[in-house]
Amino acid sequence: MGRVVVNMSMSVDGYVAGPHDGFGRGLGAGGEAIHNWIMGGPWTYAEGPQFSATGPDREQLDGAFAGSGAVIVGRRMYDVVDGWGEEAAFPVPVFVLTSRPHPKRELDGSSYTFVTDGMHSALAQAQAVAGDREVTVGGGARVAQQYLAAGLVDELALHIAPVLVGAGTRLFEDIGADLRDLTIREVVQSPYATHIRYALR
Repeated sequence: MGRVVVNMSMSVDGYVAGPHDGFGRGLGAGGEAIHNWIMGGPWTYAEGPQFSATGPDREQLDGAFAGSGAVIVGRRMYDVVDGWGEEAAFPVPVFVLTSRPHPKRELDGSSYTFVTDGMHSALAQAQAVAGDREVTVGGGARVAQQYLAAGLVDELALHIAPVLVGAGTRLFEDIGADLRDLTIREVVQSPYATHIRYALR
């Protein structure tokens, strides 16, 4: 069975999104810079995402996709990005934690399974298809917090953008008191992010 990895981008002050995030503005007001490393540089909602990472940032993205066998996300994240359209955003099966039933979506190279019976069920289903590869918990923050608080996460892969957002959605809230000591496994830097991988257990 592979590791469970929370893989998230965040600002230096701990926000994964600025305030007033929603459809068409998933990173909230002023939050675009959190994903500069994915886009290959500064971008805006008006211009649209570029997805043109280069250098160490590209290597981080490629490594995350290569190592993952399944992804878990929350329904709000899925809705905010309109289900990532008709193209497969992830080249592996995606499990969407939700309280609202929805038919499974099949796409070329991927699928979206909507799990209504809780986080443990989503993880069990993801692990079953991932095999020895990682299960990536990709967001949003509340989903990551649930898995962290339950002690089900083996590693944190954080992509810390050199920006202070000041308000919005924080990653490290409601995660319990047990996550105190982390072991640094890898640090990679680029102009747009410091990529740090921590072992939790």
